[in-house]
Amino acid sequence: MSIHAVHRAHNHLAWDNSIPPVITIKSGETVSFDCLDASNGQITADSDDSALAALDFARLDQVNGPVYVDGAEPGDTLQIDVLSIETADWGWTATISGFGLLHDEFATQTLKTWKLDRRGGFAWFDEAKGIKIPLRPFCGEMGVARAAKGAFSTIPPYHTGGNIDTRHVVAGSTLYLPVEVKGALFSCGDGHAAQGDGEVCGTAIETPVKATFRLTVRKDKPYTKTPHFKTPPVTVQGEEYYCTSGLDPDIKEATRAAVRNMIEFLFLEKNLTRTEAYMLCSVAGDLRMHEVVDMPNFLIGMMLPMSVFEK
Repeated sequence: MSIHAVHRAHNHLAWDNSIPPVITIKSGETVSFDCLDASNGQITADSDDSALAALDFARLDQVNGPVYVDGAEPGDTLQIDVLSIETADWGWTATISGFGLLHDEFATQTLKTWKLDRRGGFAWFDEAKGIKIPLRPFCGEMGVARAAKGAFSTIPPYHTGGNIDTRHVVAGSTLYLPVEVKGALFSCGDGHAAQGDGEVCGTAIETPVKATFRLTVRKDKPYTKTPHFKTPPVTVQGEEYYCTSGLDPDIKEATRAAVRNMIEFLFLEKNLTRTEAYMLCSVAGDLRMHEVVDMPNFLIGMMLPMSVFEK
């Protein structure tokens, strides 16, 4: 199977279906991406708080690509199997003026840099206090081009993906995105070494990453209207989840859409009636706030453990 490469120079700052692809691949082939951090290299391991004042926001959240996938047509689903994510040996987190869920309460700009122990799989938040963060690297930006013409910011998430900032899409996970343009035009970036659901201050442990994905066109998932994903075992019990999402400027409507999309998945994939599916969501599903800071849209997930289907 061919392995293709997208380099750091192959980046863009908007979702725009007029951007020509940097490579063309066949469905089922593998692509490796070499991505700078979300600051586009403006913050380094040696930076201090002054770097935040000098940030050029127009350069933030670049994505690498796009990749044209032969056979992908509007109405299809692009399956992205996350094969590996490798971080740098450093990262950063910051409170940035005007950014984040509580930006009005944390107006002072503060930068924290991290040393990432990739072999041990953790980073010290405060070694003296014994506060250690496990590393679960992923790409915050994973998306395909929108059908609408024009340039769309990489800051918010969309129905086609984008800045979904969903910490569960780690190595071993599979992401499903609705295709709106011929070739799909997949791009990714915004490497994170670790993040909590919601990314409430607006940054995770931001880091450059090298990521490898397998991109496959699916013709049999017409219900994929927003990002869906399947996780590897993520709990002590070895649980596996399937997740649907809802996306809307109104958080209630985003939540309703996440549940509605799970009902549709269960109806079509698991042969449940919609009433049965609704009840199953109520007793076994978990709602998660995956993305709550990149306005105007909220991304809410409905996660269902796959063990409920084990015979």
